[in-house]
Amino acid sequence: MTDKELIEIAVKSKDRSLADYSHFRVGAAIVTDEGKVYHGANIENASYSLTMCAERTAIFTALVEGERNFKTIAIASDSKSFISPCGACRQVLYEHCGEDLDVIMTNSAGDYKKVKIKDLLPFGFSDKDLNK
Repeated sequence: MTDKELIEIAVKSKDRSLADYSHFRVGAAIVTDEGKVYHGANIENASYSLTMCAERTAIFTALVEGERNFKTIAIASDSKSFISPCGACRQVLYEHCGEDLDVIMTNSAGDYKKVKIKDLLPFGFSDKDLNK
């Protein structure tokens, strides 16, 4: 799957967003090492802390389906700025996808930047940091 194809899925996923409060629609699409794609959209709640981001919707769906090896995630919004994962999403992606996950951040003009999750979350925390 090409970056552009994954971005198209993320952009289409925005249409499933439930952003009744912020009106800030976000879509995400994550691809496994085997090429299977899972998508998500942000889902807001009147109790704002219960809102779920598009990135976590996508990764949690994939994890529930038994997936464990991920290659790339693309994130899309209607923003003129490049959309990047929030702190909570960075932590979840780092922990469940590994530090070498590619993160594609897009803007409304159709431009994109690709970085590693470890660059977005330096000194990330994972199970390796737990005292076992």
